Amino acid sequence: MNIDSIQNGVVLDHIQAGKSMDIYRYLHLDQLDCSVAIIKNVKSGKMGKKDIIKIDSPMEVDLDVLGYIDPNITVNIIRDGIRVDKKHVELPKKLVNIIHCKNPRCITVSEPQLDAIFLLSDPATHTYRCAYCETAKDKKF
Repeated sequence: MNIDSIQNGVVLDHIQAGKSMDIYRYLHLDQLDCSVAIIKNVKSGKMGKKDIIKIDSPMEVDLDVLGYIDPNITVNIIRDGIRVDKKHVELPKKLVNIIHCKNPRCITVSEPQLDAIFLLSDPATHTYRCAYCETAKDKKF
């Protein structure tokens, strides 16, 4: 398989195998007017298998979304064919409008204009709780 290198854009690397489509949806990459390459199940010495996403256009990437989906992702910024920056994401302590509360009695359900705010309650299990009603939302998509 031959995937061209990009000249200016973003490469998301070290994605847990099978998570690239979640990232594609959460970052709304389908709305971009550029090439986006999703490479699944790439052999990796560290991870066994991993996914990679190459975005052939400079863009701001929501690090909180990436950290929520997989805190081991690295974000490589490419300019003129050279990596100029490498960012490591981490599990965010607070999520705003990334996930939504499943509790039908939560104020965010009856008043959807409110921001859906979740706070990290258990880093070991990646469990978040709604800031309004404390309903738990685990890492399942």
